[in-house]
Amino acid sequence: MLICIVGTQCSGKTSVKQYVQSLGFQEIVYDASGSAEEEYEYNDFSKLLSHVTQNWLKDFVCTSLNDLGMLRACAQRPFFVLLSVDAPVITRWKRFEQKQVLDNMRITNISLNMKIRYTSIESPGLEQFIQNSDKERFGPGLAGRDSLNDILQSISHVSITNDFPEIAPLHDHLASLALTNPERTRPGWDDYFMLLASLASLRCNCMKRRVGAVLVRNKRVVSTGYNGTPRGLVNCNQGGCKRCNGTAKSGEAYDSCLCLHAEENALLEAGHDRVGENSTLYCNTCPCLRCTIKIVQSGVTEVVYNKSYSMDEASASIFKEAGVILRQHSPPRDYPI
Repeated sequence: MLICIVGTQCSGKTSVKQYVQSLGFQEIVYDASGSAEEEYEYNDFSKLLSHVTQNWLKDFVCTSLNDLGMLRACAQRPFFVLLSVDAPVITRWKRFEQKQVLDNMRITNISLNMKIRYTSIESPGLEQFIQNSDKERFGPGLAGRDSLNDILQSISHVSITNDFPEIAPLHDHLASLALTNPERTRPGWDDYFMLLASLASLRCNCMKRRVGAVLVRNKRVVSTGYNGTPRGLVNCNQGGCKRCNGTAKSGEAYDSCLCLHAEENALLEAGHDRVGENSTLYCNTCPCLRCTIKIVQSGVTEVVYNKSYSMDEASASIFKEAGVILRQHSPPRDYPI
């Protein structure tokens, strides 16, 4: 695994890196202007990526890659995780001041030992620190590169707000994230199919709710569906369903609703013969009562949902009576969908 850490000044990147190193990760360094004389130091990004790829069973951590193009190249590898770190600006400024004090003390001691005169470095004020921080995060990158904000908002897999006053609670938070979990780089089956259901929901045209569903049998996708009016009718979001474009509340006036639900579409697309035993329906929202009845009748053996709905208890009761397994699964928020 390769974990790259990016973040704002004094957000705690070094502290996070040290925690990751304590898990057995080897630091790898990129410095375009460096000599690359030490092991695990590279001034050629392609060589760094090649080394990590050839040794992908080993674990590496890097804090020196901050170019979006390079990070996207890393993201093409199935062992890469990008971790972004940020903290409130006042917190970062206080850390910066503390760092300046420690640096001045260290350099003063060195100058006394060497019997040379040293003038302490004056710490910039808060306003100057904010200006520098904004330039780093939102200003144009060096040599036309993307800004740090572009990187943070583009491809970060894990985002950390490091406003912890001490190292211990930061480490506790990092431990809770299970950064080394293999499913961070290759989703498990539940995450995979739930993400497909979320992706299907993006095609939804229903004005009331964005829902997607994926029907799976023996870990193979049989069909997909999403909320919307039937084929040949005007889309709901273009005025095709008066109920959804009106003031009806959730769970009300379904008798006048023209929209097919995601679960219905997935079942209709599959047909009864393709559902069969060992079939699972993944939905990003718990099925309503009318869909629950049809799911039971179709022969689906398990339903996995992400978000709750107003009819959860009624639906759960029907599923239980029919012997259909119902469980909730929420994929990690750091997946892109």
